[in-house]
Amino acid sequence: MSVFSISGQFVDILDKTIYCIEVQIEKGAIVSIQMIREDKTLPFILPGFIDAHVHIESSMLVPSEFARLAVPHGTVATVSDPHEIANVCGMEGVNYMIDNGKQVPFKFYFGAPSCVPATPFETAGGEITVKDIHDLLERKEISYLAEMMNWPGTVNKDPIVMEKIALAKKYGKPVDGHAPGLKGELAAKYASAGITTDHECFTMEEALDKIHLGMKIAIREGSAAKNFEALIDLIDDYPDMIMFCSDDKHPDNLALSHINELVKRAVAKGKDVFDVLKAACINPVQHYNMEVGQLKVGDPADFIVVEDLKDFKVIQTFIDGQKVAENGKTLIRKVNNEIINNFNTNKKEIEEFRLPAKGNKVRLIEALDGQLITPEVHGDILVNDGFAQSNPESDILKITVVNRYEDVKPAMAFIKNFGLREGAIASSVGHDSHNIIAVGVDDDSICRAVNLLIEKKGGVSAVSKEEEMVLALPVGGIMSNEDGYQVAAAYTKIDQMAKKMGSTLQSPFMTLSFMALLVIPDLKLSDKGLFDGQKFEFVDVFLR
Repeated sequence: MSVFSISGQFVDILDKTIYCIEVQIEKGAIVSIQMIREDKTLPFILPGFIDAHVHIESSMLVPSEFARLAVPHGTVATVSDPHEIANVCGMEGVNYMIDNGKQVPFKFYFGAPSCVPATPFETAGGEITVKDIHDLLERKEISYLAEMMNWPGTVNKDPIVMEKIALAKKYGKPVDGHAPGLKGELAAKYASAGITTDHECFTMEEALDKIHLGMKIAIREGSAAKNFEALIDLIDDYPDMIMFCSDDKHPDNLALSHINELVKRAVAKGKDVFDVLKAACINPVQHYNMEVGQLKVGDPADFIVVEDLKDFKVIQTFIDGQKVAENGKTLIRKVNNEIINNFNTNKKEIEEFRLPAKGNKVRLIEALDGQLITPEVHGDILVNDGFAQSNPESDILKITVVNRYEDVKPAMAFIKNFGLREGAIASSVGHDSHNIIAVGVDDDSICRAVNLLIEKKGGVSAVSKEEEMVLALPVGGIMSNEDGYQVAAAYTKIDQMAKKMGSTLQSPFMTLSFMALLVIPDLKLSDKGLFDGQKFEFVDVFLR
């Protein structure tokens, strides 16, 4: 690797100063940093941005393609939980993510998935056992125990949960949290078990409760869940306890921005630029013991060059001394991506989506734009020839979850706030087990949308009266093996089609993907039925 130097205004985040330097890089590392005469015309040099919690799979891209899209935004590393592919393909899926990520100059820090399958109330395709977690945590490539979604098991000291946490402690690796809405005594028990972070806070009160218990808060702004506005003021008093994350980022959004957008928005709100950059560049490195350079002599040459400290337009991104992006263009070459999958269901008939009516009053999943929580509300459906039907005039639509691992009858329920006036949309990206989820105004459209995905063995689809569209995701039924920018463009088209059909949601497919996520309250649908996430039990669709 060549020897080169670069000059700029160095943003010393920890000392809260800015001064001009010349950095010399040799063999991928920083070998010297010399102060030079002040020059306000020089661009700014600072450590690269880090996504402190992300499921790469939710970008619909394999890791190597995710990296290609992320580096133009100044991202040099991610803390990545591969539990999505693990729910589909087990350990084969985790190994796939690690191996694929190694093919490109980017720093993926993967975790050992702690809850696969997420619950016993759904059908998944893979399992990560305690022995698997032990084997993973032994490996250098695995940096932490990924989000412990089983908070009831944690606070009640379930033996298997405690064994997983004990393994992380044995190997000196942090344990990520996932406890939406947890406060008070329960939060204290959760933190005392060894949980060190949470990215699920959606109120200031909840986040403060957890900070006071010693947990770091990852402020999340993804394609579906958006908590930035509610939580960003935390950075004023707790800059050491805050990180930024996307959690789930669809390809169209990733093509436009990443952590750089949160940095820009925080500074625009008047937040101290050094505190903001500490959250974006420093805190994740320290918390997860990441080998990501911090612009010190001897460090890996991981840094970015930006035009200013207002818009943070990235001029160049360097990882291990290699220039990986310049002026908005990725310099990482596409690699060949293998395909693994687990998709074993046959095409469906319209009759399988018919639901005998027990009345016209039903429980409804209420989809909230920008949130993962789904309150239970009630409403009236239509009944035709004894079968329950959508009521589009009241924005009440039929939702189904189809088991993709075996041939069984689809589960049916109703949902509010999708806004479709015709047709249906479907996705085999369905957290956490990734069965097929579809929402539509009639059974025929739902069946067509589902069968498009079964034909492709995974993807997202939309059908209307005049048109059918599908974006194939053959890697685990949740990721594409194609060029990330082409996937982003294709996703933009199908997203626009869903909105043309009436959806009022900012990201209808991302929202749809969370409607089977049973560990987020209140009401969700699994392939086994309608589920109350507060009581942790199945409930009837119809109200007596």
